[in-house]
Amino acid sequence: MLWKKGRRSDNVVDARGDDAGGGGGMRFGGGKGLSLTAIVLIVGIGWLTGQDPMQILGQLTGQMEQPAPSSQTRQAPPANDEQAEFVRSILGDTEDTWGPIFQQAGRQYKDPTLVLFSNRVNSACGMATSATGPFYCPADQKVYLDMAFFQEMSQRFKAAGDFAQAYVIAHEVGHHVQTLLGVSAKMQAARQQGRQMEGDGGLLVRQELQADCLAGVWAYNAQKRLNWLEPGDIEEALNAANAIGDDRLQQQGQGRVVPDSFTHGTSAQRVRWFKTGFAQGQVSQCDTFAAKTL
Repeated sequence: MLWKKGRRSDNVVDARGDDAGGGGGMRFGGGKGLSLTAIVLIVGIGWLTGQDPMQILGQLTGQMEQPAPSSQTRQAPPANDEQAEFVRSILGDTEDTWGPIFQQAGRQYKDPTLVLFSNRVNSACGMATSATGPFYCPADQKVYLDMAFFQEMSQRFKAAGDFAQAYVIAHEVGHHVQTLLGVSAKMQAARQQGRQMEGDGGLLVRQELQADCLAGVWAYNAQKRLNWLEPGDIEEALNAANAIGDDRLQQQGQGRVVPDSFTHGTSAQRVRWFKTGFAQGQVSQCDTFAAKTL
């Protein structure tokens, strides 16, 4: 991937080294610190008891430490940090993609902030750790990323490559797009109404698959504008999507698949919806909530 063609975003905040730099949101993939089985159990307990799984994770991994006040300063990453430059390039291109798409629809796109953190982070959604993976917090409209996850993608999930990493960022930005379109508010209302959220074909799965599709929409438009993909790049993103399906993660973590506890969709579904968005680059193709077959 010729990512250096991308414009660098000014909306990346470097909070690495600050144990309470941002935090809380939606799980992207697996994690470190806690086993995958433990994370799955904690998420299940959260849904059953009505508690936020992110807060439970934060309490278990850092309950003895009080987070510092969230007086986050806008400190940019150092110029010689190539990995951070990569993140700035991908985020910048999501801005260049979604801005015009929203404008064509008569809307205004508000750029999200991406916070780079290490170990743990605190924000409007509560405290979270690296174990949650990358996530988006709709309450403060920020994406949170511990770049150690990219190494874990390569080593643990066998999902290496710069475009695989770009897909991760684009997926979380997809959640931001959902917030701006009102999807996140509808999800919160459904949760407050006591509707069933998890499970194969449930609302959480449909929300996550839509974010995958929106990542594909970004990839299509970015390629059309910059022509920056190289042979094998799309396969990298599809491999990443395949590696983090609920069925595959559950099989690896607990030796069996429990569709009733799905929150992100199967590997095949995640691949399918990314490909759906990438095929034509149209947001209208991403209505997973109306789809009869996921």
